[in-house]
Amino acid sequence: MSIKKQFIKTKPVCKVTFSVEAKEAATASVVGDFNGWNPAEGVLNKLKTGTFKNTFELPKDASYEFKYFVDGDYVNDPEADSLIWNEFAGAENGVLTV
Repeated sequence: MSIKKQFIKTKPVCKVTFSVEAKEAATASVVGDFNGWNPAEGVLNKLKTGTFKNTFELPKDASYEFKYFVDGDYVNDPEADSLIWNEFAGAENGVLTV
């Protein structure tokens, strides 16, 4: 799993590339505050290597809670900027700061 951030100087956004290795999985998405926790809004594309990956433009100067949604299971990214307890979910969520 990895997260790559590319700040755009001409816009108030950051291009964030999410990737998660899930060779046996059929589907994967990234869900979080930035897309209403909607798997359809954070679809990751499966590469030949078995890694799911996609890039999204997120407003910068903000922090977002997020998780990966892999074949119906929620998974945290160990490379998240931090983890935070979420009372609604009853679990920890990853935090992305851009």
